[in-house]
Formats: sequence, structure tokens, C-alpha cells
Amino acid sequence: MRKMIDLSKPVRYNRKDPFFMRVKVRRKPHGKSKWIIRLLGLPFKLFPENFSGWADDYIGMGVHSTTHMDAPWHYSPECGGEPAKTVDQIPLEWCAGPGIVINMTHKQDNDAITKEDIESFLNERNLTIEPGMIVLIRTGRDRHMGTPEFFSRGTGMDAAATRYLIDQGVKVMGIDQWGWDLPLKHMIKTAKETGNRDVFWQAHLVGREKEYCHMEQLTNLDKLPVTGFTVMAFPLKIEGASAAPARVVAILDPP
Repeated sequence: MRKMIDLSKPVRYNRKDPFFMRVKVRRKPHGKSKWIIRLLGLPFKLFPENFSGWADDYIGMGVHSTTHMDAPWHYSPECGGEPAKTVDQIPLEWCAGPGIVINMTHKQDNDAITKEDIESFLNERNLTIEPGMIVLIRTGRDRHMGTPEFFSRGTGMDAAATRYLIDQGVKVMGIDQWGWDLPLKHMIKTAKETGNRDVFWQAHLVGREKEYCHMEQLTNLDKLPVTGFTVMAFPLKIEGASAAPARVVAILDPP
């Protein structure tokens, strides 16, 4: 049996998360379901012996709150002049493919990952990116998951680096930090200081011209080889949504 590595963070409540990405979980203990069954007409005397009832849970969360895949609709209502795909319209064929980990852990906070950074990594290892690959950007910032720093710490892809991956035939890519771009507060601060309208959300906005999806808040990329594995990344089929939580798994090739 081939080894599998879970690249998804747990879905759970964390009071240290920003309010807009906080997950709410309400537990329903086994005993409560007994009354539902009774109201549906089954007498208590006919319950199975030692029947405890079933457990149930309620989850309230935004679609970008945990490990998730962003659909083209998240970036803009149109992509290349056509209606952008929502998450339920993402072809399943995009969501599985050979993986490659690009190690960018040397990049400092607020220092963007460039096309030259990606090309340098590939050239040093004599690697190429093939169409249909799923590219995973390792920043090491998943070490901040669950802390207040997670939202504000990180590097991030710039527009040219994102465009480069798409031009190699990549439809799905992902990163192990809060967002695909540089940290949100840093982008806002830089745009205000420089007066440059091209600073904010530049990597996401490549999706207005070129169709692609990216995953955010991955983890455990340090447990993967650079190549030699398959990525399976299927988002929930939420009709009309801009993103969806995803269980992302890497399946290592047999030795």
C-alpha cells in the first residue's frame, strides 16, 4: 500500500483566528437523537438494546476559512471575457495529478516569490513543470497555523510567478500559508505608501485573464519529496461558491 500524506489542516474552532475565518462547531451528543427517533414514531421499548443514539455536529464557516480551493469566480466574475467558473464547475480532471514541491522557505516575510525564484529552483535541480501537474509552494509558514501570526506572516506569489505556472499548463497550485499573495495588511500598507494600484492582490488577479485555481492553508509540505507523488485535491461541490474546503492528500509513488 502506498503512503499517503494529509496536506489539510483540521476543521476546528480556534479563538485566535481572525473573526472572518473563525470556524464554529456545535456538538450534538448521542442522547439527543433518541428524542428525534421517538418523535418520528418509534417507541422507546423498540429501540435496539443498549442503543445510545447517534452523534451529530453543526459546522458554521466561510468557504475560505480552512484548507480550501479558490475557484476562478473568487478572483473575478469573468475570466478572459467569459463567465468565470464557480467551485462546483471546476473539472475533476484538474484536481488530481503529479505533484511537485517548490521550496521557498528561504523567502522572508513580505518578500514576494518571483518567476525568477521559481525558474532558479527548477534549473538547479534539472526539473520541468509539465501540463497537468499540481504545484505546491512550500513557505514553511504553516508553523504559524493556529496563532494570531498566521494571518499576517508570510511571503506570497507575485503576478509574474503565478502567470508563469499557468503558462506551463498548471491548472491547480497551492501554498502552505494563509493566502496566495503577500499578506493582506502588507499589501494594503504598500499600496497606500507607493500609490501603486498594481500592488494589491496582484497574484489573485491574474485569474481575470488566465483560468486557474489555487489552494491556501496547506500543511505538511515538508513531509513530501520534491517530486514522486500524486496530489488529490477535491473541493466540496458547493453550488455557485467562490471556494470550498478541500481534503488535500499526497500519495507517494512506490519505491
